[in-house]
Amino acid sequence: MAQQPPPAGAAGPAGHPDGPEPPPELPERVVKIYGEHDLSTVPAFAGGFINFGYWAGLADIDGRPLTEADRVRSEEDLYRLVLGTFERPEGRTALEVGCGRGLGCALALREFALGSVIGLDAHPDQITRAREANAALLGGPAGRAGRLDFVLGAAERIPLPDDCVDLLYSVEAAQHFRDLAGFAREAARVLRAGGRLAVTTFFARSREAARVLPELLPPYADGLDVPHVVDEVAATLVAAGLRDVRVRPIGDGVWEPYDRYLAQQPEPRDRWARRYLTAYETGLLDYYVLTAGAG
Repeated sequence: MAQQPPPAGAAGPAGHPDGPEPPPELPERVVKIYGEHDLSTVPAFAGGFINFGYWAGLADIDGRPLTEADRVRSEEDLYRLVLGTFERPEGRTALEVGCGRGLGCALALREFALGSVIGLDAHPDQITRAREANAALLGGPAGRAGRLDFVLGAAERIPLPDDCVDLLYSVEAAQHFRDLAGFAREAARVLRAGGRLAVTTFFARSREAARVLPELLPPYADGLDVPHVVDEVAATLVAAGLRDVRVRPIGDGVWEPYDRYLAQQPEPRDRWARRYLTAYETGLLDYYVLTAGAG
């Protein structure tokens, strides 16, 4: 994640025979960033979302200041890009892994006509915030209530039964996953035959890049993020039994406008946040959309 603040139980999945179990302990840095520091309140983000944004759909942004409305639109558009990879989503059941405040879940219901959406997050504070932010949907009128739910749980141990969702997506969360193989296996388990997966976030381009990134970007050094290598992530999805795995780099629509937005902010607390553009331009990392099918 960019521009950090200063340092400072769910039921087990029905598909597992050992029954109820809470999510594994989160790394201390993750606990603080998404707990007491509430990353969604940091100026680098806006509107309650927590992602770098996809800016390619914003018209005429070259040569003019970028506004907070542009920033929110970029964050929403990243969700639209991911959800747009699903063919005929209408009426289907979706799971968002790493849902944060649940604003992307609400967008998915509102704009993609999904039948229901489950938001999963490993941090209990985020689940609380998601329920508060989406109270109207959770307790809405007949025909709307029951279409949205938020569940506490870890990506590598999803507290849902086998074959229970049609679509699974994750927006800028997989860089936190310590056990990507576990996440891939769980995704394959909970997806119905013919279901689809879409994951977007930033990954290292090579193993050498993964070794260098902690020297450039503090989140890799302090335990917040993991420098997963994109080709290894794709191979992990294949090994879990997912098929038709595709990797699409989208950094040309992410890094430069995001860095320009940061440059406009008054005295950013963490000046290193602008090193993401450097990492991209020097070939160390990029932003990707990975898609795959189940069954």
